[in-house]
Amino acid sequence: MPGMSSPPDDRRGDAPPPPAPPAEKRPDKPPTSRFGRLARLGALAPRALPMASEAMKRAWGGTRTEDEEAAAREKLLESAKGTAEAMLKTLGEMKGLPLKFGQMASYIDGIAPPGYEEKFQTILKKLQAKAPPLSREAAVRVIREDLGALPEAIFDDWEPDPFAAASIGQVHRASTRGGERVAVKVQYPGIDKAIENDLKSLSMLETMMAPIGRRYHSKEGLAEIREVFLAELDYALEAETCDRFRRVHEGDAEIIIPRVHHSLTTRRVLTCELIGGVDYATFCAEASQEDRNAAGETIFRFMFRALFRHGLLYADPHPGNYRFLGGGKVAFLDFGCFKQLPPDLLAGMKRYIIAAQDGDWDEFYRACAEVLGYDPSDAEGWRIYTEYTKYIIDPIVVTGPFKYTREKARENIAFLVRNGKKVVFRADDKLPNLPKPIHMPHDITFVSRLQWGLASVLAGLEAEANWRSITEPWLRAPQASPP
Repeated sequence: MPGMSSPPDDRRGDAPPPPAPPAEKRPDKPPTSRFGRLARLGALAPRALPMASEAMKRAWGGTRTEDEEAAAREKLLESAKGTAEAMLKTLGEMKGLPLKFGQMASYIDGIAPPGYEEKFQTILKKLQAKAPPLSREAAVRVIREDLGALPEAIFDDWEPDPFAAASIGQVHRASTRGGERVAVKVQYPGIDKAIENDLKSLSMLETMMAPIGRRYHSKEGLAEIREVFLAELDYALEAETCDRFRRVHEGDAEIIIPRVHHSLTTRRVLTCELIGGVDYATFCAEASQEDRNAAGETIFRFMFRALFRHGLLYADPHPGNYRFLGGGKVAFLDFGCFKQLPPDLLAGMKRYIIAAQDGDWDEFYRACAEVLGYDPSDAEGWRIYTEYTKYIIDPIVVTGPFKYTREKARENIAFLVRNGKKVVFRADDKLPNLPKPIHMPHDITFVSRLQWGLASVLAGLEAEANWRSITEPWLRAPQASPP
């Protein structure tokens, strides 16, 4: 969880902490009304319009002189910077689902406009763990309502200003009565209502797009998003999930999962041990390549032991959720966004991956049709989706070392955009074409988030390893019951 960690505490002895500076005026809760939130997003539209217009021009083709192309790029570059800064402010204040999508754009390669990713991501990275916090009083009120007393009465020491803030809560340092340093994640007041209204807005958009959207199973996809994101509001469930992942990885000394203080945890308050270490950006910049490779292997084991052995999907791999403790030792901090995959889906996923590893392409294609819903009668779509599936699983299919790079991570999305464009905008057609729908299982929605996000995280580390050798034993073993 972004912020359930901090650098080691430098205090010595019983010396009192320095007095806290006066708190700046901060809101008591994020905006929660449906139309108020839509209005804030709508205010971003003028910023995004030049970029959308340029994207359409490029999609439809057309010729430009070299000078015209240079002028268009310069204009778009300035627009990208302004749009990212406006997004940072608006999404940071709104929190909830808009902030989650901003976090995804901040690190998943290929989401931001090609050629402008660096500007987008540099600005939006601040959303990963440093979103604008709410007032001191907001956290106090939630703790008093959920734990029955003021923080000062519950904790031996309580820092009123959060050291991190994310999409649905902010995190404070504290000490238990037993003297253990802890991180206390406190949910924003009203964030449940805000997320409900965000989901209603998405539902309204889905209804407006029907019946076109229904051809692509938009209703089922939205239901999956709704289920996972609403579950994330329950910190008591997150505490249980944290314990489940710890049991999955018991015995792996490189995987560190903070212990939960269940007596100090409720639906809106989560108390865990405070973890030290360094953040992702610092580790990428300062660690040796050997340590970055080792940390990459640890992250890979954490993700795929749980997924391929138990069907337990960790669905939020963004960089704010890790702390690096030296060498290959990594702490994992946020367990709110997860998914238990149905056994038949997990068996199907293993089926097409193993077929690719074995070079049994007839079986691979059968599995693509029977598990992923690809349509062999749609020659164009069949080629795109099966080749894309090969590309996505390539790191665990190739024998020997595979190095993650920004270019490879970006291609995870660029491949679909580039080939989809050929289907939608055919040279001989005056109007766009709708691709033939595929019938993928809706439970696989968040698997894509893991694939894209993890590839970008490992690309930032420039991690290289024999990823197939790590995952193959779990792929070929029977599924074990989740702990």
